[in-house]
Amino acid sequence: MILTAHQPQYLPGLRLFDKIARSDMFVYLDTVPMESSGYENRNKIKTTEGWQWLTIPVKRKGYQHKPIREVEIDWKSNWQRKHRATLTNSYSSSEHFEWAMSAIQWLYEQEYSLLSELNLHGLMICMRMLGIGTEIRVPSVGAYQGHKSDLVLDMCKKLGATKYIFGSQGRNYANLEHFEREGIEVEFQDYQHPVYQQLHGPFLENMSVVDLLMNCGPKSLEILVNK
Repeated sequence: MILTAHQPQYLPGLRLFDKIARSDMFVYLDTVPMESSGYENRNKIKTTEGWQWLTIPVKRKGYQHKPIREVEIDWKSNWQRKHRATLTNSYSSSEHFEWAMSAIQWLYEQEYSLLSELNLHGLMICMRMLGIGTEIRVPSVGAYQGHKSDLVLDMCKKLGATKYIFGSQGRNYANLEHFEREGIEVEFQDYQHPVYQQLHGPFLENMSVVDLLMNCGPKSLEILVNK
């Protein structure tokens, strides 16, 4: 069984979906702390003025000492209306806008309390549009023990994985000797970002998967995995 994992992200980029598509199981790791400048509550889209962040405001008090699953969304501003308007302004002329937006806009029609819950629903929506059927596991707090490499190894052993796909940064912390001792194969993602037809000038890499879905529609998965 091929396993991969990652902390929650808002409308993730292509690299994460590539890992998920090539795995049998994905652990939605919302038991780790939120990074102060990560992608848990934001991602990039391409606009007429270049790339732009879409950011979900969160309640900042003490958030760095909480697992991501406890981080709350701040509803003082109408960020949902802003995100929906920005997506519409940026992609309404794309070939597959109606198809993609009809699914994504569901995120902007409910008032979520927790960031992790919204991100999980967003992930599932995008996986359905891409046609990725990988099983998603959401662990309970304390389900897996250790830090970085040891955490991943414990996850693999408890879930019965025979192979684990790390992101490219995994090379910086994975203890290969420990995985080899347990008979677990290790792969480090070496994702070659595809170039596809975008709106608004020269191609920009590392946008949210929304950019791919808006521009390429049902062919997105084929482009995503570089087939």
